[in-house]
Amino acid sequence: MSTVIALPARARAHLNATDLYVSRGGRPVLTGVDLTVSAGARLGVVGENGRGKTTLLQVLAGTLTPDAGTVHRVGTLAVADQEMPIGDDRTVGGLIDHELAQVRSVLRAFESATLALAEERPGAEQAYGDALAVAESIGAWEADRRVDISLAALGAVSDRARPLAGLSVGQRYRIRLACLLGAGHDLLLLDEPTNHLDADGLDHLTARLRDHPGGVVLVSHDRALLSDVVTAVLDLDPTSDGRPRTYGGGYMGYHEGRRAERERWEVAYRDQQLERQRLAHDLSAAQNRLSTGWRPEKGTGKHTRATRAPALVRAVHRRQEELEAHVLDVPRPPLRFQMPQLDAPQGVTLLRADGVTVRGRLRAPQSVLLRSGDRLVVTGANGTGKSSLLSVLAGTLAPESGTVQRKRGVRVGLLAQVSPRPLRQRAFEVYDTVVGRLVSSGKLAEAGTIGLGQLGLLPSEAAHRPVADLSIGQRRRLDLAVLLAARPHVLLLDEPTNHLSMALVEELTQALAVTGAAVVLATHDRQLLRDTASWPRLHL
Repeated sequence: MSTVIALPARARAHLNATDLYVSRGGRPVLTGVDLTVSAGARLGVVGENGRGKTTLLQVLAGTLTPDAGTVHRVGTLAVADQEMPIGDDRTVGGLIDHELAQVRSVLRAFESATLALAEERPGAEQAYGDALAVAESIGAWEADRRVDISLAALGAVSDRARPLAGLSVGQRYRIRLACLLGAGHDLLLLDEPTNHLDADGLDHLTARLRDHPGGVVLVSHDRALLSDVVTAVLDLDPTSDGRPRTYGGGYMGYHEGRRAERERWEVAYRDQQLERQRLAHDLSAAQNRLSTGWRPEKGTGKHTRATRAPALVRAVHRRQEELEAHVLDVPRPPLRFQMPQLDAPQGVTLLRADGVTVRGRLRAPQSVLLRSGDRLVVTGANGTGKSSLLSVLAGTLAPESGTVQRKRGVRVGLLAQVSPRPLRQRAFEVYDTVVGRLVSSGKLAEAGTIGLGQLGLLPSEAAHRPVADLSIGQRRRLDLAVLLAARPHVLLLDEPTNHLSMALVEELTQALAVTGAAVVLATHDRQLLRDTASWPRLHL
């Protein structure tokens, strides 16, 4: 059941969902979702891919009916989906008119009311006052100017005569986003709105969302946007009781609340496992006593044996009942990333590049010197050669000019942006093959190898599936595992946060800060740039 009031509600704007449940193909996608968003509230929705974030927005928007639960909305609504239709034969102006349809309707109603007032029709004064209040509440006369400001700030095409069909997906997306930000809707539902935005566009979006007087529901993997904007966070990732959690206190409150929740979950799971082990041990001991321990010393009469045996049998039954009654109702907690110890030779240069260039990709000569524990962040716009520089350092791309020197025996590992072509081999087989090659070639000692399960990157179920069947995020985790399997002395990471969960990104960031290996990052991730603000920068 869903209720919509189309008129602007302003301070009365409200969005409420209760106990939402959605399944697809018999598989639960959303379970037990509760949320409330009022005017001035900005709710972030987070979770790994496949957790139902986009599905939740569809339910809140009324385009998808949940299998159970209710949604109630008060106020006008605007939705920014991730996808934009391709076969659109309108112009830029046509899209703007479509997105500002409510504003246009409000202004037409005001013009009609003004005309009725001028003609002194009955009830015209009341109608005029109501129409004026509605128009003023959404700033209807300023809507087009607000859209123009956002078009410029987002770097979008502003020529209203331009056909949409000739524009890129990113351009069309930015035009629509500018319209939504300028239309004055009470409620905004945004699905990954930072897609297709540059730094200036991100700053503008952040400012507009913070100033938005209505309610906002924001689905995003952009930790910087969440940190700067949201007042609360709904986490759709698994919890100990299977229900989503909402954390107040903005992104920091979510971060701290999730950490505490995770620790409680791990403690409860460990306590249950220890208790089960104790009960199993008690049963085993009772069974041993039943088979051997009840027999008295030689010379003792049969009567003594006959009276002791039933007591031991009862003890075994009691231990069995206790073990069977012990319910494991705390599920296994999610994996926690375990960074292996990466040590590098001290006091020597591990890798040195002098004046390297790559034709058409890295034009200006670049030099890099890395020792144990060194840190470097490579920044720059797309196309400036960040990936090329890392490939040159890794030895997978030959420079057109300049030299690269690596200390003999130094292991250099590169996490590229793009995963290798998916294989039909199972994930653990791919990992074990890489480890086997490292050992057989003498690059890694048998004692220095790490099992895939020790890294906390892939659960057993995923590790035993063909790589081609894994999600893009799971393949990215496998890439990271293969990189760490080599125990590199130099870590080269190209956009390492792509397709990884926020929890894993934070664990990885913490591990990189303390590892003994030299680390080079190339990233656009604003939060990662903030977290590594003390690292030296190389801007291309």
